[in-house]
Amino acid sequence: ALAATPPDGSANYSFQKLDNAKDLTFNQLLGINDSDRIAGYFGSGQTGHPNKGYLLSAGSYLNENFPNSAQTQVTGLNNGAVTVGFWVDGKGNNNGFYAIHRNHFTTVNAPGSGKAKTRTDQLLGVNDSDIAVGFYTDASANNHGYTYNIAKKTFGTVKIPGATSVQATAINDLGDIAGIADTNGFLRLSNGKIITLSFPGASATMALGVNDGDEVVGAYTMGSGSSATTDGFVWAPG
Repeated sequence: ALAATPPDGSANYSFQKLDNAKDLTFNQLLGINDSDRIAGYFGSGQTGHPNKGYLLSAGSYLNENFPNSAQTQVTGLNNGAVTVGFWVDGKGNNNGFYAIHRNHFTTVNAPGSGKAKTRTDQLLGVNDSDIAVGFYTDASANNHGYTYNIAKKTFGTVKIPGATSVQATAINDLGDIAGIADTNGFLRLSNGKIITLSFPGASATMALGVNDGDEVVGAYTMGSGSSATTDGFVWAPG
């Protein structure tokens, strides 16, 4: 776990604004692969600004939306042809999906996700072995992390001992999984070892991405209520 207050490395980086011109009020970029293709979406989800998914490739915004969906977010991609995300139907249900070449869309909903009054099931990341990760919310409003093997069409569970609510947010090519367990981030290695990520002094830490070097990116919150602040972080082994 994070022990001492880490340094602020913001000054060591340059930043570039990337917004889809179709809605300059709201853009989120959620994943990137080794070819600098980026998954994201525009639109806040409020009336008149629905979520609309896209891939950003070589400066071009390529639309990617689940057929007949009210809203779509593209949340992750790998170095092959696979993207993952979730789509929203007219009743407000969230459904996970994967797509191949921005086409051939397939819905993925984990067993148990249909027990809640309104479904919340989201795929958030995928590795080059086409293993996707995500979570669903049960009828008691607790989240459950899971894996999905696209080739075999099989599910696996992502459990963190002692945690009531778990979201699996990212997976690398080693099979190591990053995510959120209650108010802490985590990195679950393929050998079963679990590393808790808790930013010093933070009220909440979220691990949102991991590369093949087990470097984790995410966000942490200091304080609560109207005085709370949220910043990004990078964590590296050792």
